[in-house]
Amino acid sequence: MLIRKPAGIRYSEITPPGVYWSRRRFLAVAPASLILAGQAQAGAKLNGVIQSPFSTSEKQTPYKDVTSYNNFYEFGTGKEQPAELARNLKTVPWTISVEGAVAKPKVFDLDAVMKMAPLEERIYRLRCVEGWSMVVPWIGFPLNALIRQVEPLSKAKFVAFQSLHDTRQMPAAKWAGIPLPYVEGLRMDEALHPLAILCVGLYGEVLPNQNGAPVRLVVPWKYGFKSIKSIVKIRFVEKQPPTTWNLSNAREYGFYSNVNPEVDHPRWSQASERRLGEFFKRKTLLFNGYGDQVAQLYAGMDLRKHY
Repeated sequence: MLIRKPAGIRYSEITPPGVYWSRRRFLAVAPASLILAGQAQAGAKLNGVIQSPFSTSEKQTPYKDVTSYNNFYEFGTGKEQPAELARNLKTVPWTISVEGAVAKPKVFDLDAVMKMAPLEERIYRLRCVEGWSMVVPWIGFPLNALIRQVEPLSKAKFVAFQSLHDTRQMPAAKWAGIPLPYVEGLRMDEALHPLAILCVGLYGEVLPNQNGAPVRLVVPWKYGFKSIKSIVKIRFVEKQPPTTWNLSNAREYGFYSNVNPEVDHPRWSQASERRLGEFFKRKTLLFNGYGDQVAQLYAGMDLRKHY
């Protein structure tokens, strides 16, 4: 049975049997197992999703690999830990504060976020600095749809992002070994680029907790750690914002972090990569293969200096 969400009722006010997202509204669906203590569960389907022309036709990484091998230090430094330790993260209700150099600062709840634009499935590659990569059907909408809502001022040159930091829900964060809360940033023209999306799902489903629920960034031409998870704050700023891995080790992690096979990590080569679930390596592509779309953003820049 399909139950439609009446106008005027906020997402946080909907009670069981269950909730999942569609393109322009949230829908409540059976069975009741989709909701536990007000939290949307992994496996809840997303309906009304349109196909994006930006998608790659490459073979997709198996769902099991994408959802069981994760970097999410708030839930442990081991790749397999987040899938277990993030299980009880409460993602409903959720708000994102958008502030700084904007004409219309706002606090968005998930209802408001989901109404910004139609949801699209975008099959993107993501490349991790440790030498592995994946091809995932992410579901989301262009980050620029949110940016238009708040009307950045002319002095806003960068966009800074912040993840949830709650040691009650993330006790492993105490031993993460990196400064928290996790922060990231993009230059304004990068944030406005249509390839950059706010992601709410993958493989047709609500985003699993270990993959950054309920809202994360996906920037497919940059290394995966730029695609910050579980976003709670977005701030528009005049100067280049700090980023977690650059703060932790500036020699190894630059602000831009564009995928560049000619710039090695100090401890390993970036010239090749291995897809999750595959044995053989493949050549790493400049800008992760999105050079035709994004190379103009960096015209005239020394990409070894601005790594």
